[in-house]
Amino acid sequence: MTGDPHTLTTLFAAAPDRPDLVVHDDRRLSRADLTSLTSGVAGGLAAHGIGRGDRVAFQLPVGVDALVVYRACWSLGAVPVALHPLAGSAQLDEALARAEPALLVGADGFALADRPTVVEVDDLAESAPITAPVDPTDDALIMFTSGSGGTPKGVVHTHASLTYKATESIEVHGLTADDVVLMPAPLAHVSGLLHGVLVPGALGATAVLMSRWEPGAALDLIESEGVTWMIGPPTFFIGLMDHRSFAADRVSSLRLVSSGGAGVTPAFVERARRELGAVVKRAYGSTEAPTITTSHHDDPPERMATTDGRAFGESAVRVDERGELWVRGPELARGYLDPARTRECFVDGWFRTGDLATIDDGWVTITGRLGDRIIRGGENISASEVEHHLEAHPTISQAVAVAEPDDRLGERVAVFVTTSGPFDLAACRDWFARRGAARFITPERIEIVDEFPMLASGKVDRAALRERLSRRSA
Repeated sequence: MTGDPHTLTTLFAAAPDRPDLVVHDDRRLSRADLTSLTSGVAGGLAAHGIGRGDRVAFQLPVGVDALVVYRACWSLGAVPVALHPLAGSAQLDEALARAEPALLVGADGFALADRPTVVEVDDLAESAPITAPVDPTDDALIMFTSGSGGTPKGVVHTHASLTYKATESIEVHGLTADDVVLMPAPLAHVSGLLHGVLVPGALGATAVLMSRWEPGAALDLIESEGVTWMIGPPTFFIGLMDHRSFAADRVSSLRLVSSGGAGVTPAFVERARRELGAVVKRAYGSTEAPTITTSHHDDPPERMATTDGRAFGESAVRVDERGELWVRGPELARGYLDPARTRECFVDGWFRTGDLATIDDGWVTITGRLGDRIIRGGENISASEVEHHLEAHPTISQAVAVAEPDDRLGERVAVFVTTSGPFDLAACRDWFARRGAARFITPERIEIVDEFPMLASGKVDRAALRERLSRRSA
């Protein structure tokens, strides 16, 4: 190891030891415990021929195993390829073809486990600790996010980009080693990685992991573990506040909530402040540019509620003539696995987000999207990916997927279809399952139409379809 402070291995090495660095179910791991587990898995990876620059794809539940695989890969200079726990066989086929990993790591009950060459974490246990030199410019992560073309985009981060984002996030949120984070998001999601692995690992703060989100269980953990901060889409916090066992004294330890994605309205922020008794602020980011804007923990409350914050650290933002937000900073991914997409979206050091925004004295407010992504409970879904699955059905001639506002999830997937035969939600769910699609992209509302509203350009008028949904739900 080089000892450079801009690598993830040195980032973790600087943190103080504590007996409860990671809490998951009935496991409580100190830094020493985690270091021992990491060394063992790193030895197992090395025994399978994995070394610096090799890619290791994993699909694992939220928990210690996923965290250890990340750390073990980084200690060897290998590149973890994080696959979402809910990804189905079709998405895995696409991701694996693009990433070309040298090894697959899976677990029972997950789609990757069906591959003949997959190994489990328990199969990797070796006693000999192994490390390798790591450079800040080395690749440290491949994570997939939905693309406007209907295929997943493999985002590539370096040690430098992730280390920078972790250290800056600590400062902007005002965090210390005494803080406790509750992380219910998958660790294969950029928010789960940043706030469930990197930030607490750098601080020596406690990370409380949940295998799956359940508001009642989350309330129990907040109360018993003294959780002080949470990061996530509004659906998490609405679930807490709406739960039958919610009471203010059960969440009295919470001091900071940061929320991003669709549905983070001023009304949501005000309600969360009132009922959770914490500082509540909005944030904006993506897999390519994690948490690029947010409010400082002591900024004016009005700005926290009505804007998505400001760029912080060395990062910068601007909007072009179309109103598209461009962002720049050390946290940017180095690009995509697809060089053509990299050239299109990463221009002269700036990342074109595809989102529409306004900037007022540095304060950014996201106003819409150039693309047709749907953000359901914090998960980015490509409308064209949904449409691709639907139009493969023998009775559907055309399909258009749009975001339908949802109080709990922010947005959900609604589709309009022209069809030659019966097609309902039950048939739709069966079709998506048969095609190996992820459950969270499966439509939750279907409208059969005779024809689509069209723009003068000849394209479907998606805004008119969204307006039709709004009128029906009013």
